[in-house]
Amino acid sequence: MKLIVFGATGSVGRKLVEQALDQGHQVTAFARRAAALELAHPHLTPVAGDVLDRAAVMDAVKGHDAVVVALGAGHKGGVRAPGTRHVIAAMQHHRVRRLVCQSTLGAGDSRPLLTFFWKRIMFGLLLRAAYADHQAQEALVRDSGLDWVIVRPAAFTDGPATGAYRHGFLPTAKDLTLKISRADVAGFLLRQVTDDRYLHQTPGLSY
Repeated sequence: MKLIVFGATGSVGRKLVEQALDQGHQVTAFARRAAALELAHPHLTPVAGDVLDRAAVMDAVKGHDAVVVALGAGHKGGVRAPGTRHVIAAMQHHRVRRLVCQSTLGAGDSRPLLTFFWKRIMFGLLLRAAYADHQAQEALVRDSGLDWVIVRPAAFTDGPATGAYRHGFLPTAKDLTLKISRADVAGFLLRQVTDDRYLHQTPGLSY
């Protein structure tokens, strides 16, 4: 399968690219500094570009079977939603149907899963702009008319891929650690490219 990953040099995007290549996919890695991947593979095509550049995104999406959006912007907003808007427009134009989008646990109806610290301090103050960006991004994906899956991971860790995490739990779930490794997030994102279990759904991820 031909995949394009937006945010390919991010902490999750990089692992996703590596795992996709290991599984035999042809991967286009789109990022502002695509060369920063420092990865050579016969099935890898690095593309340097800005997701806020509509024309660059339009050109990059053409000819792919699926798109994974793993955009990051640190504590700031203003990248995920506008960038995803350009991705969606390109997919609609080129008739690419499958969109897997990384969001965050706490967005939408998953907010009850968060602790007071995450609700009031992190997303309420320190990461308010980033949280709003995620919310706007999710709304765009939901309204896209595409075959989408929105993945909501908990806080990232640097641990290895374990496969031993919970996913698709209800907003009333208990005993979640609210943590998950970037490697496990990448593996779950990649699986959604071909798995219809969570089509048009917003599964959360946490240990």
